[in-house]
Amino acid sequence: MENNNVVEVSVTILAWCVIVWIAYRLYNRQSDKPKIWKVLVVMLVGLFSFAFNTEIFGTVMRVSILPLGVWVLYAYFRKNTEEWQTYRPFAWFGFAANFIFLIFSLLAVPIFQVIYPGSEPSTYISNIDDASIIPIHPGVKHQELDKENALVTILDFSEEPIHSSDWYYGANLGEDSTNTQEKFPYQLIGAIPKRGSGLISVVYIEEDGKGLLISTPKEQRYFRFKHSLIEGVN
Repeated sequence: MENNNVVEVSVTILAWCVIVWIAYRLYNRQSDKPKIWKVLVVMLVGLFSFAFNTEIFGTVMRVSILPLGVWVLYAYFRKNTEEWQTYRPFAWFGFAANFIFLIFSLLAVPIFQVIYPGSEPSTYISNIDDASIIPIHPGVKHQELDKENALVTILDFSEEPIHSSDWYYGANLGEDSTNTQEKFPYQLIGAIPKRGSGLISVVYIEEDGKGLLISTPKEQRYFRFKHSLIEGVN
């Protein structure tokens, strides 16, 4: 489950369960029971819609606005008014299912933040059995990760603001790249995020080993620690 977002998977399954339950109630209300396979097809076609993507709470959401699937079904059934009256509720419910998915997607955001808080480095670094430090700047030497104390070290942290411009212009930029003063000359590889988070991140380590810059597709966070993550450095 390390590579899967368990919250997203769970709410998607729950959304489908709600949809199936409502469809079952809708089916039972019909005096003349339609064919189940046709109901399923009509609902799936009804799902198709014209939609736009918007960012809500830092997450891209799909918002449906035009029922394309319903229009297609109406064009198909228009010569058979009686059959259209039978399947129309399921066509519109198929379109409405888009909003059920949207609601559950919105619920997933705060649930994910509670279980996997982005403000804690332990969310991104939970297992370091196969982790190691690699230099990404030619002016620094190879260092070893202090595996014995690393997981305890990252629990005592403070989140600091990111001053990307100051860090960039503070480097001693010159023709010889080995003489530049890179603030994060190391990268932590092989670390596994908290189980079930599905988080993908790149972790950079400060030269003294007491700072982490964690970069995800959505954001960057900078953490400082009292002790170094580098072995032999206080």
